[in-house]
Amino acid sequence: MRLLLVEDDVMLASGIKLGLSGAGYAVDWVGSGERALEAVKADSFDAAIVDLGLPKMDGLELTQTLRKSGHSMPILILTARDALQDRVQGLDYGADDYMVKPFELPELLARLRALLRRSQAATSSSISFGPITLDTAMRQAHAQTDKGQQPIELGPREWTVLEYLMLQAPKPAAKEKILAALTGWDKEITANAVEVYISRLRGKLDPHGVALRSIRGFGYRLELVSDADSEPSTA
Repeated sequence: MRLLLVEDDVMLASGIKLGLSGAGYAVDWVGSGERALEAVKADSFDAAIVDLGLPKMDGLELTQTLRKSGHSMPILILTARDALQDRVQGLDYGADDYMVKPFELPELLARLRALLRRSQAATSSSISFGPITLDTAMRQAHAQTDKGQQPIELGPREWTVLEYLMLQAPKPAAKEKILAALTGWDKEITANAVEVYISRLRGKLDPHGVALRSIRGFGYRLELVSDADSEPSTA
């Protein structure tokens, strides 16, 4: 999942980005409303976290502009303003949720997960493909085996790649889209990095009967081994 963080306080933004990245999200950070509009024009995001007290264009104006421009991604407002009128105004301008500073990271993550589930019209916190299940609420992965559920250890970026592939399945996922899910707007990650994470995931999925097939010139697709026997995965 790719998030846009709009926060002008460098120290606070660094802490939030670190916490979100540690939870497996790809986070793009900008320090102004103007830069945020540039970012959403250039790329797509699954959700935005917006501070109200931004220079020039404040968070309310940014939220309203995004909605008027047709952007439907969930928007979570962060602010030091705790008056009822401020909260009502933020929601009326198009925000989906509102958190008052100071806040605890676990609550921010929980609210974010709830917004993402609602935006995807999900009825469960789980994503499944064959025997593989991702619990997006607990950030845990497991495979169903003859002996019950077996945990699958995933690094944050491995999680991001697998989550994207499972959300796309059974359709293939474009390599550039996977790259976009991994990288931040201000940080370059090469296409070779995608291949590294794909290779690692293959080693963790193959024992459970799930193949990660390469689609030449396009990207990758998850397949059950019984469906992919005649077309083995290649890097």
